[in-house]
Amino acid sequence: MAVASTRCLLGTLQRTYATTQHYIPLSVKSVEKSRPIETLLDDYKKVHFDDTITADDQAVQHLKQELFRGSRSALASAITLVESRNPQKRARGNVLLQELLAAERKKHAEKGQDAMIYRIAISGSPGVGKSSFIETLGTELIEKRNKKVAILTVDPTSASTGGSLLGDLTRMQELSKNPRAFIRQSPTSGSLGGVTRGTHEAIILCEGAGYDVVIIETVGVGQSEYAVAEMCDLFCLLLSPAHGDELQGVKRGIMELADLLVVTKDDGDLETKAKITQAEYISALKFMRPRIRNWKPRVLRSSIMKPESVSKVCDEMYDFWEHISSNGTLMEKRKSQLTKWMWSHVRDEIMNVFSKHPRIASLTATLEQEVQSGKITPGLAAEKLIRVFFGI
Repeated sequence: MAVASTRCLLGTLQRTYATTQHYIPLSVKSVEKSRPIETLLDDYKKVHFDDTITADDQAVQHLKQELFRGSRSALASAITLVESRNPQKRARGNVLLQELLAAERKKHAEKGQDAMIYRIAISGSPGVGKSSFIETLGTELIEKRNKKVAILTVDPTSASTGGSLLGDLTRMQELSKNPRAFIRQSPTSGSLGGVTRGTHEAIILCEGAGYDVVIIETVGVGQSEYAVAEMCDLFCLLLSPAHGDELQGVKRGIMELADLLVVTKDDGDLETKAKITQAEYISALKFMRPRIRNWKPRVLRSSIMKPESVSKVCDEMYDFWEHISSNGTLMEKRKSQLTKWMWSHVRDEIMNVFSKHPRIASLTATLEQEVQSGKITPGLAAEKLIRVFFGI
């Protein structure tokens, strides 16, 4: 289906450029033509898709049964499948996801929204104490609220190894030992915004494995906050207790995404600064439009040294859950998010096809230099690349 959709979209683009060929400057016509788009798509299908995997596949059935049993090792293996670029592994991951979605639809029909996993995104600038806060919050959810908690951390990619750079397992050692917790970090692999293609699918897998809450921790830089906001129910922004400068440093757009703001490190010498920071953000939020109807984002203080403060944050999170569940916002958000992620995957796949075209790869560096030196406009450079890609 993905190939058919891509073929349809690319075919439309090809016809569009074919009908507007006389608008292209003469200098573009000297560009060497490439292989026909049909040949390129056939090659792409062979490399990226495996249509031989079905729901009867033994590996898929084994993983599904193990996930239903709550196996953490099976969940880790399943996430590896959906993150893989290997066509066979990717196909198994997609079939497994379809099996789990069918089971979730049945569960939702029986239990309604009570069967849905709570998706919480937690972000904040480096050094704000995200991992420590998440570990304490996870412990609160497991030990005092009897929840199963999955934590998905999106780590920067190491330039030398291509793997996760930070490794949150080393910073959540106590929580990682708890059998009711699952922690998984994924390298960004250069993906825009620090959110990988498999992050959304990993949430579905966690839901299928019986987890009640999934916490997504972002790297806290770039566009990761915007991307992760489109896959969560609640967006929690952690703030440092820094008077004045911190408020100036947080982008207005990031604050507008937040459903809950928490000033961390509210203890010792920083307690006074935490109170001042809280007051400043409460004041700043008065001039911002809430993104959830009838919900005004709260600003709380918390410290991992004060378990009761983390418990209060947890209470606020579930107040928000009750609010969006009761007024229909939860289902509206979920449907909108699914549509946006569908088109996000389409864009990723098309760019993957485009960037791997041999002639595109050889022309890119030259055209970038010409654009930077002012010899050609960005628009004309883009037209050259597109014409090379389509062979027109």
